[in-house]
Amino acid sequence: MPEYRRGILYAVAAYVIWGLFPVYWPLLKPATAVEILAHRMVWSLLLVVAVLAVRRHWSWLRELARQPRKLGLLTLAALLIAVNWGTYIYAVNIGHVVEAALGYFINPLVNVLFGVVLFRERLRRWQWVAVGLGTVAVLVLAVAYGKPPWLALTLAFSFGFYSVIKKGVNIGADESLAVETLVLFLPALGYIGLLEFQGAGTFAGYGPLHAVLLAGAGVVTAVPLLFFGAAAIRVPLSAMGLLQYIAPILQFLYGVLIARETMPPARWAGFAIVWLALAVFTWDGIRASRAVRQERRAAAQAEGAPVGT
Repeated sequence: MPEYRRGILYAVAAYVIWGLFPVYWPLLKPATAVEILAHRMVWSLLLVVAVLAVRRHWSWLRELARQPRKLGLLTLAALLIAVNWGTYIYAVNIGHVVEAALGYFINPLVNVLFGVVLFRERLRRWQWVAVGLGTVAVLVLAVAYGKPPWLALTLAFSFGFYSVIKKGVNIGADESLAVETLVLFLPALGYIGLLEFQGAGTFAGYGPLHAVLLAGAGVVTAVPLLFFGAAAIRVPLSAMGLLQYIAPILQFLYGVLIARETMPPARWAGFAIVWLALAVFTWDGIRASRAVRQERRAAAQAEGAPVGT
C-alpha cells in the first residue's frame, strides 16, 4: 500500500476515534470528569511507555534532559491538554456534546488568530473573512445560549495554546505524550489513590467491567494520537486540515441525533455561520496551496528551459 494512502487511513482512524469519544465517556459514570481524567493520564503513560519499549526508542530522553526550556514547555503543554481533556469529558457527561463539537469547529480559526497575534503572520483577505465570520458565529451563539459558549471557547483556546507550544517544542507525538502524561502521572495517581482511600473512587467498587473501561481511557487516548503521528509524516498538511473536521462532525451528529440535545433556530444559525467560515477558510487554503504548486512548477520548468527561450 502506498505511504500516502496508508497515511490517509491512519488519519481517518484517528479522527473517527476522536469523533466517537462522546460514546465512551458516559460509559464511565458514576466516575467524575476529574477521576476519568486522572485514569486517562495514568493509563496513557503506561501504554505509551510500552510502545516506546517495544520500539526501543529511548535516545530522545537524553537529548531532552539537556534542554530545560523544552521540558518547561512540555510541562505547560501537559497542563493545557489536561484542561482540554477534562473540559471535554465534563461537557460530554453533562450533555453538552454539541457545544464541545463547536470548540473543535472553531479551533482552526483560533489557530489562525494565534498566528497573527503571536507569530506576526499576515493573513490573506479570505482568511480575514473566515475569522470575521467565526467571530460573528460566536456572538450569535452567545445570544442563543444566553451566555458565551464557555465550554467551546475553553476547548478551542486551550488546544490552540497547546498547538502553539507543540510547534515550538517540535517533538514526536508518542514522545510528547509520554512526557506530558509523565508530568501529571504522580498527581493523577495520587488523586486516584486518595479517592479509593476515602471510598469515593469508582475503580475498585463498581465491578471488573467498570475498572477495565476506566483503564481503557488510556487506550482510547493514546491510540488515536499514535495514529495521528503516523499520518502526519505521510500526509500533506492541507489534507490533514480537511480531515480534521471528521471528529467534530461526528461529535455534532451524536449530540443532535443520539443525545437529542436541543437545537433552537438561533443555535442552528450560529453553527451555519461557523460552517460557512470553515468553508471559506478551507477553500482559501486549497486555492493558495494550488497557486504555490503552480509557481513551483513554473519555476522548475524555467530552470530546465533552454537559454534564450
